[in-house]
Amino acid sequence: MKQNRSQLDLFHDCGIELSRDERKTVNAAFKILDKAIRAPGASLTSPELVADYIKLNIATRPHEVFIVLFLDNQHRMIESQEMFRGTINQASVYPREIVKEALRLNAAACILAHNHPSGVTEPSAADQAITRKIKLALDLIEVNVLDHFIIGGQKYESFAKLGLM
Repeated sequence: MKQNRSQLDLFHDCGIELSRDERKTVNAAFKILDKAIRAPGASLTSPELVADYIKLNIATRPHEVFIVLFLDNQHRMIESQEMFRGTINQASVYPREIVKEALRLNAAACILAHNHPSGVTEPSAADQAITRKIKLALDLIEVNVLDHFIIGGQKYESFAKLGLM
């Protein structure tokens, strides 16, 4: 799993200091989820598992973060990348950069995700518009966008579940 920063930095960003035992527990949780997602033959078909993985990565961030899970043609994870970082209520997202990474990784599909530090998981008009733009851009290179998750604390919303994909 490619990470730009340590997962424990997520807690530090929020001013949360973890004890040694808590750090071990968090690291163990990341390892368990990463192992489950990357198990031989494991396809990302469970929205709950994907949401848990994403929540552990971005739920505690005090600013918006946009990540992309790049998948192969069997929906197995190739790589998870933090693509864009923003402010407390928005992040600039560039479909072109996502297309470049999808081509570089030879991805066949992807899952989009970002957090709402406010805790509100309802997709905004801007969230829906950028999802459409990304989907259109990736359609041109035959990369399927499977879902877009919005994480708000420990809650999440799925565009696929809402019928927005």
